[in-house]
Amino acid sequence: MAKVILNPIGSAASKDAAFLENQTQINSKEQLLDQKRSAIKQGWGQKYQERVHAKGKLTTWERLALLGEVIPIGTLVRSGGEDKDAPAAGVITGFIKIEDRWCIIIANDNTVASGSWWPKTPEKIIRAQEIALKLKLPVIYLVDCSGLYLPEQSHTFPGQRGAGHIFKMNSLLSNAGVPQIAGVFGDCIAGGGYMPIISDKVYMTEQAYMVIAGAALIQGAKSQNLSSIDIGGPSIHVHVSNCADFRVPDDQTCLARIREEISQCCSSAVSYYRNGVEASKPAFSPEELTGLLLPTYDIKQVIARLVDDSLFWELFSDTGHEVVTGIAKINGLYVGIAANAQGLLPHPKDPNQKRPGGILYKEGVAKLAQFSRACDADGIPLIWLQDVSGFDVGLEAEKQGLLGYGSSLIYANSISQTPLITILLRKASGAGYYAMAGLPYDPVIQLSTCLSRLAVMEGKTLALGAFKTRPGEVDQMQVLAERIEADMDPFKAAGQMDTDEVVKLAELRDYLECLVECCYQAQNHRRIKNPRIWSLHDFEAVQQARAVQFPLPFGKEDSGLPAVASAKAGDIIRAPLDGLFYLRASPKDPPFVQVGSVLKPGDTLGLIEVMKCFHPLKYEGTAIKTVQEILVHDNSAIKTGDAILVLG
Repeated sequence: MAKVILNPIGSAASKDAAFLENQTQINSKEQLLDQKRSAIKQGWGQKYQERVHAKGKLTTWERLALLGEVIPIGTLVRSGGEDKDAPAAGVITGFIKIEDRWCIIIANDNTVASGSWWPKTPEKIIRAQEIALKLKLPVIYLVDCSGLYLPEQSHTFPGQRGAGHIFKMNSLLSNAGVPQIAGVFGDCIAGGGYMPIISDKVYMTEQAYMVIAGAALIQGAKSQNLSSIDIGGPSIHVHVSNCADFRVPDDQTCLARIREEISQCCSSAVSYYRNGVEASKPAFSPEELTGLLLPTYDIKQVIARLVDDSLFWELFSDTGHEVVTGIAKINGLYVGIAANAQGLLPHPKDPNQKRPGGILYKEGVAKLAQFSRACDADGIPLIWLQDVSGFDVGLEAEKQGLLGYGSSLIYANSISQTPLITILLRKASGAGYYAMAGLPYDPVIQLSTCLSRLAVMEGKTLALGAFKTRPGEVDQMQVLAERIEADMDPFKAAGQMDTDEVVKLAELRDYLECLVECCYQAQNHRRIKNPRIWSLHDFEAVQQARAVQFPLPFGKEDSGLPAVASAKAGDIIRAPLDGLFYLRASPKDPPFVQVGSVLKPGDTLGLIEVMKCFHPLKYEGTAIKTVQEILVHDNSAIKTGDAILVLG
């Protein structure tokens, strides 16, 4: 019987000056994320929190605290009208673990315009319902909603993903057998009134009412002087109309009853799929990720800080070195990982050449497509770690039919039934973002970090392309470049729902523990094969057989790890690949070397830029040498084999 052999990867972080400097820069970005989260938790502030308490109710965040810890999604969604702003679009959504079962929580923020629906509120609710439907997770609605925020109704009422689509999602969840439990805590007007009705269980507190139209509208239309509770309180809907199931005295009791309902749902299948193996933490701390994500980094060091015991079974390691594919465990459960590798990597046709990582070439794209199909066939949730500049371009790429290979990968991901989880580590550029299961290809969730840059291309590159026929219009180029750079901000992407959540690097493991458990929680709704009969074993066996019959030109000793540019010892340092050569890190910095500089092994000679990725060119000789002549200017275009420096 085939066995899954997981091997150690990663090593202790050096925590040198570059590590510490990078950590400081990323920490400052993540502190901004903390500030945004804190502000959103305040809703409209203390005044509105006190109003809620005066009605004998808890605030939404207080209710959530009684249910459990929320793993939020959609936190940074921004919404509002001409006169007001709605933090988090006035609704809190996320994952929550209750009675050892993961659920989706959807809770109106009752401190923001009495929980009304703003522009983006319906979309955010629908997105949470979609995740629940994909994973078959119970849905809990904490309803305290005064209906549409009417001054902005044109942005919430119509359209394919307007408020009405929430009720269709209620129906689809019910049709799929997904438990839905609603607690109604206060206002529940119009659209808010429809949302609980299709739920399996509906609880109402004594402060709650559900109405098609509130008291003010009734008084105006029919001259009837009634309160909203008179019209649609628990005495009506629990005892007369049968639109609700249970009547409870207060918020605390309602939440306790919701917990009891969840305890009666199907238990989690997670322990079954762990096969008696305990969950383990990574051998290396996820906290170190803030220092490791340098301009050129080893993706395997990242994986080592996300997976159990830092163990990994790499597959297809002898081809497509620009991507890494393999199997690991997270929280004791098997996952597939597909990730972009950075640095300069072996060229498949010439062992003396390198080519930059972070770009998709034919070999890597074919490898990803094959791996995606295998994970789908074997029922293995697949995590995509994106740091991609896009597809390779140029005559050779077109002659190889890269468009066709890319289409094959997109097709594989589009029809995949196994859950896909996408993480944008840094760059998510061009069609590479699509091909690696970006949000348009319906992953269960897409997470961004504070470093993520989601766009077709960088601002400077786009500006140069747009103004290439008018090079004198420097000011307009600069304005365009700055606007594009601002559009690439991950907080802006999250605000307009182009990504589901921005998380800290150290939080990635926590999110993955939750998400992977969610993927395995329910039974009988998707294929999950025993690891003994995975098709991946067949691929590995064929790969090993081919390696014996047809050894690769640069052999199995090549690990495929990201490498710095290779500068061979000798009197002349030559370019290992095409690109732009820089003698200094920035215009304000001193040059790495100049005539007369004494070189020691490992010294940086310059930077080579390829598709906005910078690769250090290192001196790899063993003898101490002196720079006698510099043959290229700063910011010069170079070709593979061009002489750059003369040493003596």
